[in-house]
Amino acid sequence: MPTPLPTFYLSHGGGPWPWVEGMIDGPYSRLASSLSRMVLDVGGAPKAMLMISAHWEMPVFTVQGHSNPSMIYDYYGFPEHTYHIHYDAPGDPALAKRAVALLEAAKIPAAVDDQRGYDHGMYAPLAVAYPDAKLPVVQLSLRRGLDPAAHVALGRALAPLREEGVLIVGSGLSYHNLRAFGPQGKAPSAAFDAWLHQSLALPHKARLAALLQWEAAPAARLAHPREEHLLPLMVALGAAEQEAAQAVYHETDFMGSLTVSSFRFGEAMAR
Repeated sequence: MPTPLPTFYLSHGGGPWPWVEGMIDGPYSRLASSLSRMVLDVGGAPKAMLMISAHWEMPVFTVQGHSNPSMIYDYYGFPEHTYHIHYDAPGDPALAKRAVALLEAAKIPAAVDDQRGYDHGMYAPLAVAYPDAKLPVVQLSLRRGLDPAAHVALGRALAPLREEGVLIVGSGLSYHNLRAFGPQGKAPSAAFDAWLHQSLALPHKARLAALLQWEAAPAARLAHPREEHLLPLMVALGAAEQEAAQAVYHETDFMGSLTVSSFRFGEAMAR
């Protein structure tokens, strides 16, 4: 039986940062390094990637079905050239159908969207991790209502993909309060991040219970007034439910003041 790939929850940063001058070697240098290390942790090129992005919500879980998805410039206030960038990774309609089949087998309603393009939750981190844009990528939506248990169940249903060479990645941000994305976010981001690390280190049943009750965490709603950037973590956790979590990125002065993290579930692959 093939060794299952690990899963990841990535803090993907803001907007089209890899295309903004000075970001990769400046304030985003540690995040960029962590994304490069993720490729090493996978132990070679996966067959494809299934990415759950914070930037897509649908009434039912929906997978991207286009063979060559377009670009969605879902950000504002960035330099003009960033609204003309391209990350031309191929889609994978066969993977989309496989994902839907797994969800339907788990009695989870699912759909395919043949028109949906790539959002920046996908192409910002992957422009650093896989700059040649050759890895096929299929995005999968969150489900409206943002129920944590439903997204853990989504991960469980998708877990067989890990043995089929598909890398499952949740793309969000461990602190996402755009109204407090400066010095006022320093204390709440640190408090929530400390809880997140502590909770993910618990035995797997206690870990799941803590994550499902995340709103009881210190500064929970200050860190996530709306939880769409946290829920991709639930999917990555569900797909590797009994495996250890490892912080693969952590800094306490992101954008000058914020504490943010990314995590891997499962062991790094042999290199």
